Amino acid sequence: MKTATLANVEVSLTWRSAVASHCDRLFVSNIDTAHDSVPAPLSQKLLDLKAGESCNAQFAAGELVPAHDPLRQVTFPRTQFISQQRHLRIEPRLGRFYPQGFAWQALNCTPNTFQPFRIINDTRLTLGGDLNHPLTQYPLTLHLRDAPELVSQPQRANTSRDIARLITENGAGMQTPYPKVSTDFYADYPFGRGDEAQDAQFYTNPRLIRHLDSTAIAQVTALYARLLTPNTRVLDLMSSWVSHLPEFLTLKTVIGLGMNAAELAANPRLTERVVHDLNHEPRLPFADDQFDAVICSVSVEYLTQPLAVMQELARVTQAGGKVIMVFSTRWFPSKAISLWGEMHPFERQGLVLDYFLKTGKFSELHTESLRGLPRPKTDPHYRETSVSDPVFAVWGTVAD
Repeated sequence: MKTATLANVEVSLTWRSAVASHCDRLFVSNIDTAHDSVPAPLSQKLLDLKAGESCNAQFAAGELVPAHDPLRQVTFPRTQFISQQRHLRIEPRLGRFYPQGFAWQALNCTPNTFQPFRIINDTRLTLGGDLNHPLTQYPLTLHLRDAPELVSQPQRANTSRDIARLITENGAGMQTPYPKVSTDFYADYPFGRGDEAQDAQFYTNPRLIRHLDSTAIAQVTALYARLLTPNTRVLDLMSSWVSHLPEFLTLKTVIGLGMNAAELAANPRLTERVVHDLNHEPRLPFADDQFDAVICSVSVEYLTQPLAVMQELARVTQAGGKVIMVFSTRWFPSKAISLWGEMHPFERQGLVLDYFLKTGKFSELHTESLRGLPRPKTDPHYRETSVSDPVFAVWGTVAD
């Protein structure tokens, strides 16, 4: 790449919060080393990268994103938070994020300002908001990897892009809890949904469809390949006709627990199949320490009693085993918890992370996201977006 002008790069941002390790990955094509802004410690290293090589640099808190500014923490009357948003009634909750336009008068912006702020104080008469970037107080590490698997896009106009801003500006950091604040995700728990009819009725007919495009599925499979150990016992929670497990990975058992017998029967990866409605009965029909790992693919958003289910996952997974939750931005709207649709994708990741934290039986918590890969042109949603479905994951290890 020494003489190349354009680079296809996987940009990764890693950091450590008080509760977990975090990694956000973004694929960026056609980085123009003459026009695009690359942080100084990495600009020359990027020019020298060969195919598949990587480089990194560490940044102190406030270097890669704007430094923390106490003046961007404001207190204002609750009446200046506009709860009625079109057809939705939004009540401000402690620790949650909302578009600044929801309190535009107090925050000196316009009603259509979507940049988020966080509620950090909540009294009967006032709200406290933090407008600082959620990563502002964390040391950050930025990794660049030459990505030969990323196909160059058509030549773009000579408009400069800020690579650090691309990886940090669209929600990164929202998955971390605010220091010394317990996020109020659970004001309405068990969680409600648009369709409260029995799940058994909704899942009567099998749906042999894919809920992610093939590129995203490959990334989920790669994640499982990284985290799962060969010859172990795996529970595929909320399973269907595809488990997304790598074909080369030999496992002792793969038990699929799902809602539709026909879907489970069509899944060749399963060694045993169990039809069970977790929203009706969160207790799992398995013995203590029966599994070495649990995977849950694009289904966690349907759990109405996730804290009870997480307690069960800790019970049926042996100490040292992993529980892995993976999700994206596609779901059945009527059956997902109502809270899910109200949140930014990175805040959803924070919600799932909080499930692990509230359970109190997991250690070594991690979050990871992946965005920016191209959607296959053969995918039925290609005309809607040429970008592959994003992948978000949260996992932890069952503590001793």
